[in-house]
Amino acid sequence: MLNFVNISGGVLILIVVITTFILRNKKTVLDKKYFMRRWTKLQKLCSSKKTWYQAVIEADNLLDEALKKRHFHGKTTGERLVSAQHFFTSNDAVWLSHKLKNKITDHNYRELSKKDTLEALAAFRLALKDLGALGPDKKGKKNA
Repeated sequence: MLNFVNISGGVLILIVVITTFILRNKKTVLDKKYFMRRWTKLQKLCSSKKTWYQAVIEADNLLDEALKKRHFHGKTTGERLVSAQHFFTSNDAVWLSHKLKNKITDHNYRELSKKDTLEALAAFRLALKDLGALGPDKKGKKNA
């Protein structure tokens, strides 16, 4: 009887370990419709130069939300970006965009150039695509 209990306990522990491993490594599928609605909303902030900085902040926040939902580890967006760096087509562009967002929030920087704004939004969009939060562009439709 004691051997049966030991074997049963060992099997149970093995099942728990295997289940935990499978669940941790399962690729989380993100709700593309949700992320596309949020992206479309932040694009409206691009209609005025006065709100370009808000679009960059929103894009960074949206990327951070996708990183959290995909279970990348870290206490901050920067730490999660480090965890996800191998997923990004252009890791350097994502970092430049995140640093621009930090400059906006930490130093109250509001005078963004059109070029900086467009490059940052393009990098955030590509990162969101890399994570599976946004789908491919539709033909003839502008996205950044």
